[in-house]
Amino acid sequence: MILKDELIKIVRSQRDNLGIRDMGTIRQDLIKINPIRNFAIVISGIRRCGKSTLLLQSMNKEENFHYLNFEDPRLTDFSVKEFETLEEVFVHVNGMNELYYFDEIQNLTGWETYVRYLLEINKRVIITGSNASLLSKELGTKLTGRNIRLELFPFSYPEYLKYRGMDDSEESFRAYLITGGFPEYIRTGLDEVLQNLLVDIISRDIVIRYNIKNPGLITEIAVYLLGNISCEFSYSKLQKIFPAIGSVTTIASYVHYLEDTYLLFTLPRFNYSQKSRQINPKKIYGIDNGFINVNTTGFSDDHGRRLENYVFLELRKKYREIFYFRERRECDFIIKEKTKITKAIQVCFEVNNQNKDREIHGLLEAMNMFDLDEGYILTERQEDTITAEGKKIMLIPARKFNS
Repeated sequence: MILKDELIKIVRSQRDNLGIRDMGTIRQDLIKINPIRNFAIVISGIRRCGKSTLLLQSMNKEENFHYLNFEDPRLTDFSVKEFETLEEVFVHVNGMNELYYFDEIQNLTGWETYVRYLLEINKRVIITGSNASLLSKELGTKLTGRNIRLELFPFSYPEYLKYRGMDDSEESFRAYLITGGFPEYIRTGLDEVLQNLLVDIISRDIVIRYNIKNPGLITEIAVYLLGNISCEFSYSKLQKIFPAIGSVTTIASYVHYLEDTYLLFTLPRFNYSQKSRQINPKKIYGIDNGFINVNTTGFSDDHGRRLENYVFLELRKKYREIFYFRERRECDFIIKEKTKITKAIQVCFEVNNQNKDREIHGLLEAMNMFDLDEGYILTERQEDTITAEGKKIMLIPARKFNS
C-alpha cells in the first residue's frame, strides 16, 4: 500500500520529468496513435526499443492528460485496489482529464480491470507493455473489442538514417545491418548495452515471472537460438542439445517465453494443416541484428543471414501470417493475407552463377504452387528482372522493397 501523499509526489515528479526528457527521433508509428473514446491503444515491444519515447512524442501533441510509469521502483507496493486513490491524485495534480497514459503496465497485476473501467466511463487510454503474451491474454478477456494493437520495434532503416543524420546509400545500409536499431546502442556503440539488455529481459520478464529454477540454462537456449538465425529447429532437437531440461514440453515453454519478450520469433513451415505446421521444424529469427551480433558469435560475418533477418523483421511489422516454404526446394518467405498466399520472397545477398538456379527454382516452385505471376528475390544491391517459365521475377535491393 502507498500513502496518498507519497503517490502525489510520484505522479508529480514523473510529470515534471516529462518536461526535461529528450523527444528523440520522431517514430514512424507516431501517426498511428490517435486516442479515441472507449478504446485502449496498446503499444507492445521489446524493452529499450523506444516505447516510452513514443509515448512522450504522443503526449507532446496533447494539452491535458494523466500519466504514470509503472517501471518506477517507488510503485512496487502499488496495487490495483488503490486505483480509486490514484484517480484522486491525478485530479489533484493534473485536474480533470479524459486521456490516460500508462507505461509498462504489465508490472501491475490486475491492470486490465482498471483500464476496462476507464473505457466504460468514456475515457481514452494509451498503454505500453513489454510482454506480448501477457498483454494478449488480458486483452482477450477484459478488453475484447476495446483495444487497438501496435507493436513497436527498434529503429527501422529510415529511422536509423534520421537518427544518425545519414543519407541512404549501400554503405549506410551495410552499417545498419550490423548495428541494428536500438537507439542507446547506436548512440554509445557499447556492446554492454545490448548484452545487459539480454540479461535484464531474461531476469525480469522470464525468470522472475515464471519462476524459472535455472536461469543460466534459458540464457544458453536464447543465445543458441539467436546464433542460429534463419536455421530450422525443433523442440525435440533442442531437448537433445540441452538434456538438462527434462522434457520437450518444457523446451517449448522456454521458447514461448523468449518469443513473448520479443527476443526472437519462430517462423512455421507452410502447410494447409494447422497440426502439421505445429509439428514441422520452425525457423528462428531475432529482434535486431545489432542485438544478435553482440550476444552471439559468427553472425556478424554472415552477410546473407543478416539480410534475411532484416527482411523477416520488415515483413513481420506488416504481416501476421508469414511462412517459409519447402517441398522439393525452398522459398524463404511466403505471405498469407486472409485466405490466400499473395507473395513469395527469396532472400539472397548476391545472386551469381553458383546460386542463381537454386534461388530461382525455389522461388518458382512456390509461385507455381500458389499460382503467383510475380515473385521477388531481395538482394543487398542488385536490381534486375528475370522471366522464367512465363513468370516475372524481380531482383530488388532489400532496402528498396516496398512490401
